[in-house]
Amino acid sequence: MLFELSEEQLMIQQAARDFAQLELKPGVIERDEHQKFPAEQVKKLGELGFLGMMVDPKYNGSGMDAVSYVLVMEELSKVDASTSVVVSVNNSLVCYGLEAYGNEAQKEKYLKPLASGEKIGAFCLSEPEAGSDATSQQTTAEDMGDHYLLNGTKNWITNGSTASTYLVIAQTNKALRHKGINAFIVEKDTPGFTIGPKENKLGIRGSDTHSLMFSDVKVPKENRIGGDGFGFKFAMKTLEGGRIGIAAQALGIAAGAYELALAYAKERKSFGKPIAEHQAIAFKLADMATQIEAARMLVYKAAWLKDQGLPYVLAGSMAKLFASKAAMDITVEAVQVHGGYGFVKEYHVERMMRDAKITQIYEGTSEIQKMVISRSILGSI
Repeated sequence: MLFELSEEQLMIQQAARDFAQLELKPGVIERDEHQKFPAEQVKKLGELGFLGMMVDPKYNGSGMDAVSYVLVMEELSKVDASTSVVVSVNNSLVCYGLEAYGNEAQKEKYLKPLASGEKIGAFCLSEPEAGSDATSQQTTAEDMGDHYLLNGTKNWITNGSTASTYLVIAQTNKALRHKGINAFIVEKDTPGFTIGPKENKLGIRGSDTHSLMFSDVKVPKENRIGGDGFGFKFAMKTLEGGRIGIAAQALGIAAGAYELALAYAKERKSFGKPIAEHQAIAFKLADMATQIEAARMLVYKAAWLKDQGLPYVLAGSMAKLFASKAAMDITVEAVQVHGGYGFVKEYHVERMMRDAKITQIYEGTSEIQKMVISRSILGSI
């Protein structure tokens, strides 16, 4: 088995690492404190080609592979998960969904500006009563002939106020349940579409999360993605790839916290020697390093399988399940290694601990991943 990255992948990884240190780290604590969206940083990421990484160059994308994508996600997440989640949503949910399932007119009109970073997208699936249970969509899209009439509410939408293009999942025929669900492209300034207040979150506070309300929003027929009733399959297929990006984000958060803890443990002294030389701390660091390496192998494998056109759903769920737990465990230990300093914002690890929790929740909770994995190994899928 070959575990080496290509020269191009190493260059992409280094570019993302440099960007994280030079562009994201300054101001990251302030952005978290004031829930400030990293608009300037996201714009620069678009200029670097990081917002449409896997999109074909003919649609203004960078044409990179999934392994390069997770490398970028990991490096950005080591420093600022609020920014990396913007990259994740735009790449693996919005751009992927449009490129894989949109028609040529939709790609020309919507995918191109999204892939170039000129615009940002949002993926709108979750509702007050339909999070993990995507079949229970209460948002409706009534077929009016030449357009659909959209009504309902979407919750927990990343890029809720900064996006220009929204992929909205809605129920057209409730009698058909999941076979009556459709996916639509909705533009921000469409009449009847309103954005609720920003959520005051525990973590990833720099990303803008909002509820979205649709009241008799007219959506042209040409803005439906795929055939009638394709929406549920569209959402599930898109989320399958999204899990890899979130697993990479969790990996990055864990690795960033570990690197800070390791550096601190080498510098901080107690009883006349660095605390890293005390077995209690050294063993913590050993466990952290091992968890990160295991998570990294799972994440990279899932991305590699996707690049090879091989089945990756099981690998993606395993990667997300393991990496998100590792992120939570390792950030807690990183705070512990720092002691009292870990409890203050200046040392970053308390923010990373708060950011880590969301990786166990979005793109399917840990319990959902266990359902996918168990059904697969038991032959139910």
